[in-house]
Amino acid sequence: MKNKYAWLITAIIGPASLVSCGGNEKGQQQMNPAARAIPVNTYHVQEQNVMGTDSYPASVVALQEVELRPQVAGYITNIYVQDGQQVKKGQKLYEIDQSKYQAGLQQARANLQSAKANLARVQKDLERYERLAERDAIARQQVDYARTEVQTAQAQVASAEAQVQSASTDVGYSTITAPFSGTIGISQVRVGAQVSPGQPLLNTISSTDPIAVDFVVNEQEISRFSKMQQGNQPDSLFTISLNGGDPYPHTGKLLAIDRAIGRQSGTTTVRVQFPNSGGVLISGMTVTMNVLNQDIGSQLVIPYKAVSEQLGEFFVYVVQGDSAVQQNVELGTRFNGNIVIREGLKENQQIVVDGIQKLRQGSKVQVGEPQETPQQPTGR
Repeated sequence: MKNKYAWLITAIIGPASLVSCGGNEKGQQQMNPAARAIPVNTYHVQEQNVMGTDSYPASVVALQEVELRPQVAGYITNIYVQDGQQVKKGQKLYEIDQSKYQAGLQQARANLQSAKANLARVQKDLERYERLAERDAIARQQVDYARTEVQTAQAQVASAEAQVQSASTDVGYSTITAPFSGTIGISQVRVGAQVSPGQPLLNTISSTDPIAVDFVVNEQEISRFSKMQQGNQPDSLFTISLNGGDPYPHTGKLLAIDRAIGRQSGTTTVRVQFPNSGGVLISGMTVTMNVLNQDIGSQLVIPYKAVSEQLGEFFVYVVQGDSAVQQNVELGTRFNGNIVIREGLKENQQIVVDGIQKLRQGSKVQVGEPQETPQQPTGR
């Protein structure tokens, strides 16, 4: 019975064994993806002439800005400027009813004249008493009384002079002038409005030329900007881009670094001054500050898509023979689709730019046609 079906068992097991033996190498290839060559496109690392910048969000601020508030009470009788007008230092802006203060000034001046007249009278009395005292024709006590009256009259004159000064100051405060040249804002009061010392806010005036731009840097960058402040600043070190991306035509100079680092933020403010004769920059405007960095001149540039990141470190795949090897790199300035490599690569090295998603350390690669040189950097 066993011999009868022996040929059938042999027929089934024999081909299966052949298939298993013959397909062993192919099966191992399927189990080990690294053994397969992965098709990739590459790029030969080259140097290009670049001008790298670091960009920061920034805001425009006036170098001088002050709120205009009344210092005396009364009614607004005149407004001498229009909203948003350019004004000069000392120019009249607002006037508060002066009638009461002018009357007070006249009264103070009259009191001063009366005090001076009284002083002159008692001084003459003293002189006369002193001459009589020399001949013993008057009691010494009378002379002492005369001297006291002179001192009292002198104090009254000083008090009257102070009152004149105070009244004159009130008259001056009733006319509000521009403390510096700049642009005045929209008036918060109209003619006839009643005001009191400190209230309400009349208007705000700010300087426009030059103007400042503030941006925030972290504490690791403080030494870099301190060196800029102490050394010679190239003309193109600081530039700004407006909201629409248009470049501002003038360059700036580093003016100041704030006095301290914020305890919570770990940052500080840097202020750069720009000319603004055309009034393009307005206080409160948001712009982008561009600061030249170390990536200037001939630098290694590669396509940014060739860079991978893992646990905060950046690397590229370098082709060595028929394999791709990970190489850590230090990134520099990014220009559109390209990026500067500061450390980690050398010129003419071949790196993978397409197909990196399938690569692992030591993966076998099948190199396609090398890519052309990246587009010449034109901006950040």
